Amino acid sequence: NFNFDQLLQHVPELKRFNYHISSYQFDPPIDSSDMEPSLWAKIVKIINYNYDNFDGFVILHGTDTMAYTASALSFMLENLSKPVILTGSQLPIGTLRTDGKENLITAIEIAAAKHPDGTPIVPEVCIFFENELMRGNRTTKINAENFNAFRSFNYPALAKAGIHIRYNEHLIRRPDPSRPMKPHYLFDNVVVLTLFPGIQESIINSVLHVPSLKAVVLKTFGSGNAPQKEWFIRQLKEASERGIVIVNITQCQSGAVEMGRYETGLQLLQAGVISGYDSTPECAVTKLMFLLGHGLDQAEIRHRMNSDLAGEITKI
Repeated sequence: NFNFDQLLQHVPELKRFNYHISSYQFDPPIDSSDMEPSLWAKIVKIINYNYDNFDGFVILHGTDTMAYTASALSFMLENLSKPVILTGSQLPIGTLRTDGKENLITAIEIAAAKHPDGTPIVPEVCIFFENELMRGNRTTKINAENFNAFRSFNYPALAKAGIHIRYNEHLIRRPDPSRPMKPHYLFDNVVVLTLFPGIQESIINSVLHVPSLKAVVLKTFGSGNAPQKEWFIRQLKEASERGIVIVNITQCQSGAVEMGRYETGLQLLQAGVISGYDSTPECAVTKLMFLLGHGLDQAEIRHRMNSDLAGEITKI
């Protein structure tokens, strides 16, 4: 919540970089709890407008919704060929023990890093936090107290920063060099429905009958399991037949949905529910919002939710 001149005051090391660093700030600054699709679109417009003028981009972002923004941008910046690195801090950057200083310095170094042939080392949307570079759409916030605020449970870190920054080159996605980066700006709303023991039909019914509802992220137990009650399966089946896309993700932080593994998961499949594989909640929500915003029909949305668009899922 200050301008770039103040940032240089708090992090004078930035002057030692042999880079030209330009900055843009939202006025007024946005609290990350207020983040929403229109602001994601604004970020994409800024990146797109400046795309040819810079080697990479660093986004300073509050931690609470950083994983949502990183996931959304991974879909909005199609065929990205330059680094877009989100970072921030658990303690404000002006405080004595802030973690923001090292996070920012390293994020800038990663955003500028190139191979000997001049191509960027990490042409992806990533989060850098507490010495780890993680794919943005694989990341979730796991800690409100400690400096290691983020974790990528289902995909290894793309790089680790110690004395040296060591990149796991084989894990990093590469763009199609024959195609330009294509920005996207459209989103639509979804509902997240978290199951719990004893959930009543009236709750399920009210959620699935929200006016103009088009899609639901269903957070199930374990490897994608849910109650076998007749009314529950019937509600899901009827919603699916009305054209509502229902995506199954696990409530577990690590692991994936395997709906063919147990009888309960098979019943969901038969009701028209589709697998979210090992998507994070942040990724499943933003991917669905992104696809809905493009006016695709139910069959196409279901197909693309089952496709790996930006390295966000591992298909078994």
